[in-house]
Amino acid sequence: MRPTPRTSSPRRYLMCPPAHFTVTYSINPWMDPTKPVDLALALAQWEDLRDRYRSLGHTVELLEPDPALPDMVFAANGATVVEGRVLGAKFAHPERAREADAHVSWFRRNGWADDAVREPEHVNEGEGDFAVTASWILAGRGFRSSPLSHDEAQEFFGRPVIGLELVDPRYYHLDTALCVLDDARDEVMYYPDAFSPGSRAVLARLFPDALIASGEDAAALGLNAVSDGRNVLLPQAAVGLYEPLRARGFEPIGMDLGELLKGGGSVKCCTQELRP
Repeated sequence: MRPTPRTSSPRRYLMCPPAHFTVTYSINPWMDPTKPVDLALALAQWEDLRDRYRSLGHTVELLEPDPALPDMVFAANGATVVEGRVLGAKFAHPERAREADAHVSWFRRNGWADDAVREPEHVNEGEGDFAVTASWILAGRGFRSSPLSHDEAQEFFGRPVIGLELVDPRYYHLDTALCVLDDARDEVMYYPDAFSPGSRAVLARLFPDALIASGEDAAALGLNAVSDGRNVLLPQAAVGLYEPLRARGFEPIGMDLGELLKGGGSVKCCTQELRP
């Protein structure tokens, strides 16, 4: 079987430099405050990701980091943008709560109309738990986002929202267990064991041809990846995903974000997509 022909499309991303990144508290199993962070290395790894996006023809907008918010580098959690409409975040943990205001303020300063930006009533952590395809918004729950946020997103975006239950605390956000590879073709890759039996059945029904990740690649946060429809930027340690991606016509690009992994995030966590 020949690989499916793939084309990339220009994307616009919002990122935040890890100027104040550190691990002083633990709100997920990856975070260990006893392990020091090499801030210079974290910044260099983040800059490599930013520069790679730009070299692929994508636009990167920047959010100003706040010294009091060390997790702001994980910009995917701050909002979800679909067709120019912005659903803000409402964080589950108080340590990150003020990030939500920083994101909403950025959108309002940068040309989004007030009626296109919604501050949510229910807990959701942006693209951490919302993944957008042509047909659906996939919505994680179980550790961070409230199931009530799913109805809120469906009403706001006018798209069907599919709730998926996460059961393994290592995969506390949907974007650690599932990646949209081709949003136009409803094509994804995911790790089944991160989901409840019912949610695994739903995924198998919706995506019968999905790329299934191994436990080893999932544990390397290999699914915390970003695809532009052709190029898939993913953690370089997820080596078992490279050939299956190539066999489908994608171009895997390994990125080293090892310092940021100490906070429980990698490529996708650092990248919020601004969908026009």
